[in-house]
Amino acid sequence: MYPDTTPQTAVTGAGLSEVQAEDEARRIIADAYRPTAYRDDTPVPAHGDTSPVAQPGRPPMSQGATDASVLMLAGGTATAMIGGTAAVLMYVSQFADPVVCGLVFGAPTALVLALARLAKRAKPDPDVHHHYQGPVYQDRRTVHSRTTGVWAKTNNQH
Repeated sequence: MYPDTTPQTAVTGAGLSEVQAEDEARRIIADAYRPTAYRDDTPVPAHGDTSPVAQPGRPPMSQGATDASVLMLAGGTATAMIGGTAAVLMYVSQFADPVVCGLVFGAPTALVLALARLAKRAKPDPDVHHHYQGPVYQDRRTVHSRTTGVWAKTNNQH
C-alpha cells in the first residue's frame, strides 16, 4: 500500500565495501528526507467556485438552531441584568424586601410571557384536508377504561 521507505537492516556478518556502504548511506538519507506530504501555498482567490470551509468561532448551524441560540443568549443576559439590578437595589436600600423586589421585577416578565402565549393562541387553526382513495370506514366509538387492583386489570367498555 505504501512505498517501502524503511531501511533494510544488513545481515550481520555480511560486510559491505566502502562504496556499497556510501551508496546505502545515501539511499537511507534520501529516504529519510523524502517528502511525505505536499502543501500548496499559492494564495487562494477572494471569490470563486471553491466549496465553503468552516470558519473559526461558532460552528455552522441551521437557521432555526441559530435563532434559538441567540434567543437563549438574550434571555440569559436579560435574566442576569434583572437579577443584578434586584441584588444591587436590595443591597443599597438595606431594607428592601426580597418578595417585593421579586414581584416588581417579575411582573413585567410574567406580563410578556402571558402576552406571548395569548398571541400564540390567537393564530387560527390550519385547515386540514384529507384525501382518500378507496372505501373509507370511520369508527367513532368512545372507549371508557377503568384500571383497578394491585396488579393492573383494565376493563374496556364501549
